[in-house]
Amino acid sequence: MNHEELLSNLGTIARSGSKAFLDTLQSQTEASSKIIGQFGVGFYSVFMVANQVEVFTKSAEPDSLSHCWRSDGSGTFEISEASGVQVGTKIILHLKEDCKEFASEERVKEIIMKYSNFISFPLYLNGQRVNTLQALWMMEPKEIGDWQHTEFYHFIARAYDEPRYILHYKTDAPLNIRSIFYVPGVKPSMFDVSQEQGSSIALYSRKVLILTKATEILPKWLRFLKGVVDSEDIPLNLSRELLQENILVRKLREVLQQRLIKFFIDQSKKDPDKYATFFEDYGLFIREGIVTLAEQEAKEEVAKLLRYESSVLPSGQLTSLPEYASRMPAGSRNIYYLCAPTRHLAEHSPYYEAVKKKNVEVLFCYKQFDELTLLHLREFDKKKLISVETDIAVDHYKEEKFEESHSAENCLSSQEVEDLLAWMRNALGSRVATIKVTPRLDSYPAMITVLEMGAARHFLRMQQLAKTSEERAQILQPTLEINTGHVLVKKLNQLRIDQPDLAQMLLDQIYDNAMITAGLNEDPRPMVNRLNELLARALERH
Repeated sequence: MNHEELLSNLGTIARSGSKAFLDTLQSQTEASSKIIGQFGVGFYSVFMVANQVEVFTKSAEPDSLSHCWRSDGSGTFEISEASGVQVGTKIILHLKEDCKEFASEERVKEIIMKYSNFISFPLYLNGQRVNTLQALWMMEPKEIGDWQHTEFYHFIARAYDEPRYILHYKTDAPLNIRSIFYVPGVKPSMFDVSQEQGSSIALYSRKVLILTKATEILPKWLRFLKGVVDSEDIPLNLSRELLQENILVRKLREVLQQRLIKFFIDQSKKDPDKYATFFEDYGLFIREGIVTLAEQEAKEEVAKLLRYESSVLPSGQLTSLPEYASRMPAGSRNIYYLCAPTRHLAEHSPYYEAVKKKNVEVLFCYKQFDELTLLHLREFDKKKLISVETDIAVDHYKEEKFEESHSAENCLSSQEVEDLLAWMRNALGSRVATIKVTPRLDSYPAMITVLEMGAARHFLRMQQLAKTSEERAQILQPTLEINTGHVLVKKLNQLRIDQPDLAQMLLDQIYDNAMITAGLNEDPRPMVNRLNELLARALERH
């Protein structure tokens, strides 16, 4: 710089003094949001750590003189001629006593790598270049090799594994976005899943770091992603924090979420097996998105990423909600699902047995939080998500259906049924709200039905209030549906007359078995003594 350029570039800021400068900055909101990266502001920050600054400079113009600009930040400065200065600029900081750490090579290197590792100009520290990585998000995807992605992922994620998915997303509308996202190759730990913080995506503006963890840039359920977002559209202040213009931040978050969902859908079609592994590892985050997002439209977008086994597909083959909907007969309005720990338990559930007669496809959901997820989702593509347990509870079968489903010789007579039901109501007392005959069971003696079974199960788990059968029944108002063609029910009818005490034990066990099958009694230990007694009674004749 020559004398005039020194006055122009440094003189105005130095003369203003810190207080006047900040007052001016605060009164110019629009200007302050665009001031990041400007030379004067960056230079002025030296007075945060230095009590005096010297700038030695010489212009490249012919016959230019060398100058030294000197200031202590108080609002005054002096310019004098200097000797022995090469073309260019050299800045010397006289550090404050409490800022000596910035004289350490490692500390300076750490700062450069954190905030300026991707700027276009090479930065040298004691003769060695520090910023060796390229800003991959600003490059064309076809220009980037796999090794570059791996190197960059290791830097940005502080990881040593290989990324399993890479999305390089660039757009100028509706916002200017340059970004790269990585899905880690390693399976997340429960600590990763349970962390409360939001996104750890780094936010840059024109390749200058603004935030190392921009928690609001992505919705919280996508916090497993690593990467970078660079956008010129977001207004920023000098503390490198987002301003209160949440409309832009919200828009950016929506755009990125939509693009990432599309990316995962595309990957699931491109390589279903690889996506199935991804869903197994990261499915809990996807379920969290459905539960926590407020808008139904957003929930349904995320729900496209869910994968389940189906009653009409071979074991191990996964399907999506859109695929299920495409197989539905014309006029169908419900998507059916059943939550169970395994396919074997699902296929041998009394609820699946009962609904099989409808000849409908049922999704099998094996994970602990699937039920809560689908309860929050409620519907997909204008089709209701219905648990087969709920479907059974709201069905109303006419008496003639019962007569058609069971031959007379295999069932109790009408009078026997009436007497048995009256005895059962008295024997079970407040543990059930209703007892009725069901035509839907073949291999099970009984089942429990409750309106909104899934919600009831979740409530009991969360509240931990209902300890006894009577307490659970008071909350659930369960209906016990019995199969009068089953050998245990017919034997129960006989025992209630011949051996009332044994009949009571058998009825209690049938009831508890039905509650366990319904997932409404997770502690079977209280029934162990009864089971031992039943076994002893059964072996008395041997």
